Amino acid sequence: MLEATPLDHGWNLRHEGAALPAAVPGCVHTDLLAAGAIPDPFLGRNETDVAWVGRREWTYERDLDLTAARSPHEQTDLVFDGLDTVAEIRLDGRLLGRVRNMHRAYRFDVTGLTGRLTVRFASAYTEAEAVRGTLGERPGAYAEPYQYLRKMACSFGWDWGPTLVTAGIWRPVRLEHWSTARLARVRPLVTVEDGTGVVELHLDVERTRVEADLTVEARVGGTVARARLDGARGVVRLRVPQAALWWPRGYGAQPLYDVEVTLLHGADRLDVWRRRVGFRTVRLDTSADAHGTGFTLVVNGERLFARGVNWIPDDVFPSRITRERYRERLGQAAAAGVDLVRVWGGGIYESEDFYDACDDLGLLVWQDFPFACAAYPEEQPLRGEVEAEARENVVRLMPHPSLVLWNGNNENLWGFRDWDWERRLAGDSWGEGYYLGVLPRIVAELDPTRPYTAGSPWSGSWRHHPNEPAHGTHHSWEVWNREDYADYRLSVPRFVAEFGWQAPPAYATLRRALPGEELAPGSPGMLHHQKADDGNGKLRRGLERHFVLPEGDFDRWHYLTQVNQARAIAAGIEHWRSHWPVCAGTVVWQLNDCWPVTSWAAIDGDGREKPLYHELRRLYADRLLTVREEPDGGLAVAIVNQAGEAWTGALALRRMSVEGDVLGVAEVPFTAGRRAVEPVPVPRELVPGGPKEFLVAEADGVRAWRFPAPDREIPYPRPDFEVALAPGGIEVTARTLVRDLLLQADRLDPAARADRGLVTLLPGERVTIGVRDWENPDAAAARAALYCMEPSR
Repeated sequence: MLEATPLDHGWNLRHEGAALPAAVPGCVHTDLLAAGAIPDPFLGRNETDVAWVGRREWTYERDLDLTAARSPHEQTDLVFDGLDTVAEIRLDGRLLGRVRNMHRAYRFDVTGLTGRLTVRFASAYTEAEAVRGTLGERPGAYAEPYQYLRKMACSFGWDWGPTLVTAGIWRPVRLEHWSTARLARVRPLVTVEDGTGVVELHLDVERTRVEADLTVEARVGGTVARARLDGARGVVRLRVPQAALWWPRGYGAQPLYDVEVTLLHGADRLDVWRRRVGFRTVRLDTSADAHGTGFTLVVNGERLFARGVNWIPDDVFPSRITRERYRERLGQAAAAGVDLVRVWGGGIYESEDFYDACDDLGLLVWQDFPFACAAYPEEQPLRGEVEAEARENVVRLMPHPSLVLWNGNNENLWGFRDWDWERRLAGDSWGEGYYLGVLPRIVAELDPTRPYTAGSPWSGSWRHHPNEPAHGTHHSWEVWNREDYADYRLSVPRFVAEFGWQAPPAYATLRRALPGEELAPGSPGMLHHQKADDGNGKLRRGLERHFVLPEGDFDRWHYLTQVNQARAIAAGIEHWRSHWPVCAGTVVWQLNDCWPVTSWAAIDGDGREKPLYHELRRLYADRLLTVREEPDGGLAVAIVNQAGEAWTGALALRRMSVEGDVLGVAEVPFTAGRRAVEPVPVPRELVPGGPKEFLVAEADGVRAWRFPAPDREIPYPRPDFEVALAPGGIEVTARTLVRDLLLQADRLDPAARADRGLVTLLPGERVTIGVRDWENPDAAAARAALYCMEPSR
């Protein structure tokens, strides 16, 4: 039987002639940090002080376990699941191999060998710049040379991330001892045929004895099948009658079946492969209609409005992300009503822990191939690496039912057309051959059970502009960059794969990241932790359109920027959901951060939830109300029902004044069908008549608000409310209109978390805000941590 020996201990990192203890899996930065050789690059402006790390060569070393040389097995392999990135591997001075791709695993025959094992990493900069010198300059969104190397692009920085170009043995390493044969690859095609689950296992074996008679035994769901293997390949097919279907969250359960494949030589078990699979069908409907070209995911025959978020690596040093951390972050996504996570193309193919969690939670995964915001050369040495990497990772991730879509790249097709790349390239290769040739061919060959799309955004062909809203996927960035978020309501894209609005992280996150700094929007540390081009300027202009700027009041600025972020995303999602099925999904940029930074994230770099996160819980709920303007100039309440059964009830409408007076009421019966939207016209007499008035729409505890003027023009009363301690939190009772009340629980205690974000109360209403991990609860402290809209004058 194949035996595996982990090699996760005993490593050293050579630094200035000394040997520092090294963690494997890990990276140079984390080892230097643990040794006290560098300051924490996440704090202050230390990122700049450690830039030298990315320009050096680094060597990891350890003695190979001598027991490997005495193994009774015929072959011993040294297996690296991930090396970041350009490395030379030697054992006792003998060259085992040279590698140049972070996204691949590597295997070396070390049978009978022993001695000093060294892994010498070249500077990623040195290698990337050498490739650039050979192949020529290619345009990109940033000056860093990330497109010349198969390495996580955002290691080189992004408009939300630090430039921390690291190196290291970033995934597990082990020795594998085996005899006769081993399972080199198992490729499972999982389908459903007339209610029967089908698992077709395509097997590749590696042999030490060519003549040995091999048998494979496969098991799933109580079904067993055996087959003889001739040569190096074979196929085993199993059928599971009445297989329980795997569904995305909110549509059904997530039953998973254990698959076991055993390689046999007579009665001897040589190797075992175990995974979990789920039975479900998936297709992508991109048919043309009266509105353009659709982009609708269909799972088990059910058409979905995708309630999505974009995922970036949860740490700029991915080796630090544990299974528990993946579970926590993805659990936060699921709790917010998310049912689709897009793994963005400037990051990595995530670990099995990520996809396992998505399988369990019912989170659909849209997987980008790792190409983002640049023209990528198609010549060697990159072309061969791209194909090998794609083949390996397609097969690795195939067992996961959560994975429903392969995507060729992020914004590169758009960049070629709109960002002056075409002229600058002057005929040079730029990646089109990957996205429209190599990658779809590999997916069709290896994983025909899943759809592939060439890029995001992508209109489906060059007949339309790549980012044309009416065709395929759309990235909506003009609004954040240049316009007011109200402009989200000016179009109905078929699928919004990126849109977002910035806000700073939680106050406690800033205090930890910028110790001792007097916080201000333009203070040195705040500016260093703002990576977007003119980011603070865009934040300021976004505030000016709605509020009187709180000059010199950081706490008020901090609150208003977080409110603005939540409102901006709400404007988009409410509008686009109300136009289902023309629009079939929104994927918010972005769920998470990889360090403490002002960004578009709903969850900051310390894992704290911004008000946007809590707003997503409302926006992505099965039932949503939103007030929208109709083509005739009137208002309607769109009753959005994503649930599997009809929603029947009475819509209560109230026209009110900011002083709390009720100016008009109506009650309108409605029925919104399953997974449908039902617009209900607002009677003309209930339409708010100016900045002193607003509309409240309510049905079965779900509310929508319509304030017709920007906040700076609304004569809010001075907010009056009572605060009292309640079991597990606080209770707030409003005496006046209190709009967008927010408890910043981390101001009470850095560990404290509130269970809700922004809430608007009418006079006489009360709300209980749960607070966990709050030591020494105090009502006065809670009042000081509460913020809401106040009179502008």
